Amino acid sequence: MSFFKRLFKKEIPIQSNADFWNWFVKNEKLFFKVIKEGGDVSALFFSELSKKLDALKTEYWFLAGMYDEATAELILTADGDLKNIVFIEDLVKAAPQIKGWRITALKPESGFENKGIEIADYKFSKDTLRFYSNNLVDFPDEIDITITHPDLNKDNVVDITNGVYLFLDNALGELNSVSIIDSLNVINTNQAKKPLVPIEKLKDFLIWREKEFIEKYDRLRHSTENDSYSAFEATTESGLPLLAVVNTDLLQWDSKASHPWVVVLEMEYKGISNNGMPDEETYTLLTIIENEILQELKASKGYLNIGRQTAENVREIYFACSDFRKPSKVLYYIQTKYADKLKVSFDIYKDKYWQSFDRFLPR
Repeated sequence: MSFFKRLFKKEIPIQSNADFWNWFVKNEKLFFKVIKEGGDVSALFFSELSKKLDALKTEYWFLAGMYDEATAELILTADGDLKNIVFIEDLVKAAPQIKGWRITALKPESGFENKGIEIADYKFSKDTLRFYSNNLVDFPDEIDITITHPDLNKDNVVDITNGVYLFLDNALGELNSVSIIDSLNVINTNQAKKPLVPIEKLKDFLIWREKEFIEKYDRLRHSTENDSYSAFEATTESGLPLLAVVNTDLLQWDSKASHPWVVVLEMEYKGISNNGMPDEETYTLLTIIENEILQELKASKGYLNIGRQTAENVREIYFACSDFRKPSKVLYYIQTKYADKLKVSFDIYKDKYWQSFDRFLPR
């Protein structure tokens, strides 16, 4: 053990992807040996790897094992978090060629022909799972899937549902499982309302639907230059004022599905003066940040600014985007840059028909 203590005694600061890989390369022979020989992988590899990844950016995850007799594999994963996918991809792209190592971005596709997985004594495989597609008249581009499992009941619905998601994560690959299917419902096999399709045909179905979607909407853009905006005033449940400014022309657009990724940025400012509205100094700062974001996320490039809402010491800014990668980078940069002035957070999720903004539509 003293050898390992000496190895990690000198800490190498991790401030960039290059720093991380420099550290990894210096220690990769030890890591390979630990994995190959089945040593204390957690203490001698995973623990140190976690520290270095956390120094680079939090919420990175990983898997490691032998890919074949001569090759160890390190899989870096975002654990399904869309906001982190682009950072994982960039980190792996920056990896040097390391003899004896295979570095993989995101959990790869394993297919549907393997033995499947088992969780809490329930089996998830091509033998237990079936599916069918739900055709939604009002939302024709939505990929809405129902998956059946014969053992599902009211007591185990959480375990079975989690098992289905994990199975798809493995079978389709991490990126496909979180980016292609819009809505997923899990039911007991006896509750099926349509003919059941073997689960191994799901990939071909999704490829067909995705191809159809891309052909319909690829590179479709909306110019917001001459759009009309509306101001909304309301009162929150706590009795404080709520103000919103929204691009109402954009909300009437008939090609919303071309920009399926909704981005919500929240900036929480201090104090409770002005009934939860920002004071002049804070308002100026919020405007500077918003303009900075708009310079990066342009409508012509596929990033549509829906509008903003302010209430109870929080400014929210909304975008509908044609992809999720660039917004992830831009907003993480904003979050980091202004961390000492505001509490900044953001979320990215799929909403092809922008139902998140139905509250701004006329009733």
